[in-house]
Amino acid sequence: MILSWRMPRRWIGPLSVLVGLLAYGVVLPTGWAYADTAAYRKSVRDVPATPVALVLGAGIREGQPSLFLARRLDLAVELYRRGKIKVVLVSGDNRVVDYDEPTVMRDYLAAKGVPAERVVRDFAGLDTWDSCVRAGKIFGVTRLTVITQEFHLPRAVALCRAAGLDAWGVGDASPSQMGATAAGYVREPLAMLKAMGNLTTRPAPTHLGDPEPGVREALANP
Repeated sequence: MILSWRMPRRWIGPLSVLVGLLAYGVVLPTGWAYADTAAYRKSVRDVPATPVALVLGAGIREGQPSLFLARRLDLAVELYRRGKIKVVLVSGDNRVVDYDEPTVMRDYLAAKGVPAERVVRDFAGLDTWDSCVRAGKIFGVTRLTVITQEFHLPRAVALCRAAGLDAWGVGDASPSQMGATAAGYVREPLAMLKAMGNLTTRPAPTHLGDPEPGVREALANP
């Protein structure tokens, strides 16, 4: 015997309101991030010059950057060639010996013509908030251009500015991975909920440690 169940009519109204409120609560932080950072998100041509570019990790495979990460690094190369930045801070994951995002990122940049001495590695950029906080507290950066995909850029700029940085942003909008980009836009509102926690509580990064002179020394080199 097949049993059927129908929702009582009296539940439809309250449940519709609840679903609407939940959707609003998820989407609202993303809308705020887009509005709050609009003035700081620029194209490669229009972004103001800053001493440092912060490139956020996005995965490596067999010693090569993922397509998303390669596009971020290509933007850093373009900014460097245009004289918009002097040093690239590459921030990624190196929690295990055979997974070294920052070194892969540095080698990619060097192969594209950015001098290796102009690339500084942050081995503890485990997420966007940690990378932003460490750029300021560990590497002494005060003004930078953060580079990521366009769907991630409002959150990245908002977090870096909340971490006390004079942050601008340049985003990759290339259609080379349309499916992954669409998925990124879908996931971003949920990621923004976590970001709101960071913006509210301002937690210390997973790994802090002592200040490192790499960026200062790279900027001092003629």
